[in-house]
Amino acid sequence: MTSTTEALLEVQQVIAGYGNLTALHKVSLDVKKGEVVALLGANGAGKSTILRLISGLITPKSGDVKWKGESIAKLRPMEILKRGISHCPEERHVWPEMTVAQNLELGGYLIKSKQECERRMDLAFQRFPRLKERVKQLAGTLSGGEQQMLAIARALMSEPELLILDEPSLGLSPLMAKEVFSVLKALNEHGVSILVVEQNVHNALSVADRAYVVETGEIVAERESQGLLNDPELLNAYLGG
Repeated sequence: MTSTTEALLEVQQVIAGYGNLTALHKVSLDVKKGEVVALLGANGAGKSTILRLISGLITPKSGDVKWKGESIAKLRPMEILKRGISHCPEERHVWPEMTVAQNLELGGYLIKSKQECERRMDLAFQRFPRLKERVKQLAGTLSGGEQQMLAIARALMSEPELLILDEPSLGLSPLMAKEVFSVLKALNEHGVSILVVEQNVHNALSVADRAYVVETGEIVAERESQGLLNDPELLNAYLGG
């Protein structure tokens, strides 16, 4: 989807971490309306910490996080979700002893109308027909790819303006990973902005407009996707080619 110059999300010079450990060092990035932005880097670089920061799971020691120009740095995750940011975490984390339908219903727990919840579930099944076939099946019995689809569908039940995803292709076959990224591309074409952390550089850049490269808690580069693919020196230096 073609982005606008309007920034939905701005992370501004954030220092953050866990207890006495500083994991992010003056990190700045933005996501514009209509964009897909990828965060790339090695394991332990700080990518997941950036997502936790945005969704309110950790708070910055300094700096700010803004959504549509308003600071959300000290808001609780529930309040951030209400504003239109939904987080699909790493390793899927579906509720294994609940059915597909029950997982989706829990994703829509902020919805007050039963009819509206059903409408959003129907939309989820249009996006992920395989989930409709397994609507009464326990989530823990789904394949890895199906669990990832369920995790994304559950995150979409809140109808976010910004979907943030942590390693959506982790543990999936190349074919299933391709299917997941095709869904992300379709979501973006229907107006959802996306921030995605992804180990597979080529998967990420196949859908992203721009990418940031993260190393040891710092943003070391920002490029348009095609520019990054055409920069073998940068790819080799920070992403192993």
